[in-house]
Amino acid sequence: MSELIEITDSHCHLDFPDFDGEREAVIARAMEAGVTRMVTICTRLSAEPQVRAIAEAHAPVFYAAGTHPMSAANEPIASVDQLVSLARHPKFVGIGESGLDYHYTADSAQVQKDSLRIHIAAARETGLPLIIHARDADDDMARILTEEYHNGPYSCVMHCFSSGAELARAALELGFYLSMSGIAAFPKSEALRRIFAAAPPDRILVETDAPYLAPPPHRGKRNEPAYTAHTARRGAEALGLSYAEFAALTQANFDRLFNKAAIYGKANA
Repeated sequence: MSELIEITDSHCHLDFPDFDGEREAVIARAMEAGVTRMVTICTRLSAEPQVRAIAEAHAPVFYAAGTHPMSAANEPIASVDQLVSLARHPKFVGIGESGLDYHYTADSAQVQKDSLRIHIAAARETGLPLIIHARDADDDMARILTEEYHNGPYSCVMHCFSSGAELARAALELGFYLSMSGIAAFPKSEALRRIFAAAPPDRILVETDAPYLAPPPHRGKRNEPAYTAHTARRGAEALGLSYAEFAALTQANFDRLFNKAAIYGKANA
């Protein structure tokens, strides 16, 4: 019997109602598939207690919290102090997701930018990685990330990266990470796979963004952390690696970026 290859889903949303009534089973299926760690992301700070409770109740689950850019105009704007206070929890491992989304919510661009800079300041102060959502806002995103980095360094992952090569280049030049979602496994995503293949291998993560963006063969259905393996297999092909090599690579990358999760896991092993 072959040894189970371990991998991490670096970004999912286990608190979403899509998982109501079967959250335990979803987490169990992930573990059975080798997905031994999951970071569940809180997108509205008003939901932070519920997201925190999921992480507290399940050993393999960590969490992050922030204000999603599409919610920035409808939620009370977060403060740096508020985010820093939340980050004291031992299983709180990242700031966000924050960012810019001009696809549906371009009318709130200014409040999104203000919110993003607050999240960057919190990431800088806590030393935790910033988790970025970027859609149809490549120029502003590259400019703000670069400006803020020059004000003081911080770490960052471009979650569910599906933007253009220029934003990828700008993020990588700052030492940031690109996270591969199910989009990278879609048949028509060859250009995106080329971006990942050209990136430094030590700067790549893998995620589901569950319940969204299920990779083949589950495309069009609800996504879940167990499906991380399907995206990772496609990522391994793009990088010319075996699945075991790609899994080991992304595990090491996750441990480096989400160092708090790695330390917690070792202390509680």
